[in-house]
Amino acid sequence: MDSRETLNSHQRVDAEPPGWATAILARIGRGGLTAARHLGRAGILAAATFGAVLKPREYRREAFAQAKRIGIDSLPLVLLVASLSGSILAQQSGYQFTDIPMWVVGNTVAAGMLTELGPLLSAIIMAGRVGSGIGAELGTMKVTNQIDALRTLGRDPVTELIAPRVVAGAIMMVPIVIFANIVGIWSGWLSAIALLPMTTQEYVYGVRDYYHAPALIFSLVKAFFFGITITFTACYVGFQAEGGAAGVGRTATKAVVAIIVAIMMLDVFLAPLYKAFQ
Repeated sequence: MDSRETLNSHQRVDAEPPGWATAILARIGRGGLTAARHLGRAGILAAATFGAVLKPREYRREAFAQAKRIGIDSLPLVLLVASLSGSILAQQSGYQFTDIPMWVVGNTVAAGMLTELGPLLSAIIMAGRVGSGIGAELGTMKVTNQIDALRTLGRDPVTELIAPRVVAGAIMMVPIVIFANIVGIWSGWLSAIALLPMTTQEYVYGVRDYYHAPALIFSLVKAFFFGITITFTACYVGFQAEGGAAGVGRTATKAVVAIIVAIMMLDVFLAPLYKAFQ
């Protein structure tokens, strides 16, 4: 009996995973639970936000104020980045396409700006400028109990704080991306005729050769959903803030990171739609 018990105990010890494997599995499990918890909370908040958006009279004035802050105030920085992107894209295309007609540079710039760089870079700039601001603002309200004070007064924080920002982001992101596309293509033209052996006629021919309605529609659809993603994610992260001033700082950082990850994931899911509707 003693020898059999000793053998069984040795077998049980040998069957146990090593400590590092247990730690890794435990961390993965905790990460999965945290992600599931946040997805559940975000889903509940999204449903509440959708219901609040359907009552525009209650947040109309605040939506106009947020539209100026989100759209007009962000436009100069977005256009600067778009112009640099178009210039870089034109130069790199010209340097690579040495054995094919130069009008392909215009084709490449138009394709890159309309389908990807215009919406995506604009969204990333908005994540850094608008997303961090919304996250810090709502995070400050959360840690100072201002959101609880709204509930005490019988006012809905979702209608007061989230709905106007989401609506303003969805609406203003569309014209921002339109201007970014225009400036990017225009900047690519300037760089092409200044630095590459090509003419304006060749560049314009390349742009016209690529341009078609589905590309523009796809760009605007991405802008609309990116605007919703940026503002809603920032609001959600802000509502989860805790820990005083240091917590507000962490909230701003988390908001930017979460928005960029969400935008990239959304871009992956939207990309097949462009192919389907071409």
